[in-house]
Formats: sequence, C-alpha cells, structure tokens
Amino acid sequence: MGYVQVEELLGGEKILGRKLRSINDFIELGRKGIKKSALRHLATNMSLTWRDMAKLLPITERTLQRYQMQKLMNQIVSEQALQLAEVVAMGIDVFGDRENFLTWLSLPCAALGERKPIELLGSRFGIELVVDELGRIAHGIPA
Repeated sequence: MGYVQVEELLGGEKILGRKLRSINDFIELGRKGIKKSALRHLATNMSLTWRDMAKLLPITERTLQRYQMQKLMNQIVSEQALQLAEVVAMGIDVFGDRENFLTWLSLPCAALGERKPIELLGSRFGIELVVDELGRIAHGIPA
C-alpha cells in the first residue's frame, strides 16, 4: 500500500496534521480522528457527494453536513475513511489512473456477484472483497 498516496487522497500533511509513513501512523490517526476536511478530499477524489459518502461511513448525511471542516470524526468513522482511502489508492495503482478505477467501481462485477464494487465499500467485509478482487486484477487472475 502506498502511504503517500493515501495521505494525498485525504488532503496531505497539512489537513491530516501528520505524515503517513507506517501502519502505526494509521492506527494513531484512526484513534485521534480525521478532520471533516480530510473526508471532503476523499469524497472529491472518489467523485462522491456527501450523501454518497455517508452511505459508505457509519455516520448520517445530516450529521456529516453539520460538522465544521475542522471537526474530528470519531474513531469508527476515521478508520473506515482510512480504509476507503487505502482502497482508492490501490485501485488507482491497479487501473493506472483515477478515472479508470472510478469507472470500475461503478460497474457490476461478475466476481462480486454482479454487484458494483462501490456498493460493497460500506462494510469491512465488502472492502475485503473489493481489495481481493483488485489483487486478482493486478496479478491477471481471471474471475
């Protein structure tokens, strides 16, 4: 996984308040919480609205909209957002660019039971399925 890519997807060191260089940085940031502004960067990078982003996180759209940009998300929301950023970084790496990855996310996938990968990203188990499929694509393993 590219720590620098995840950091960039979340707005960089300026927004996160730290560099992401190891899994320990992810653990500490998840516990501390990420700012709503980091979620905004991730949503923008995923071409998602607040409504769409709220569907992928354990938070309501209304609560998300009410938070100020500097407000820290709780640990559960923060860790889910970090996992989403990891998936996006991996997907961009596998597909070569953001647009190709976002297109794949929005299309039904036979290996995922004809579900769209984006629909699975709202749960830890769904994220695991998507990551496994990205790994198979990266290694040229047929579905």
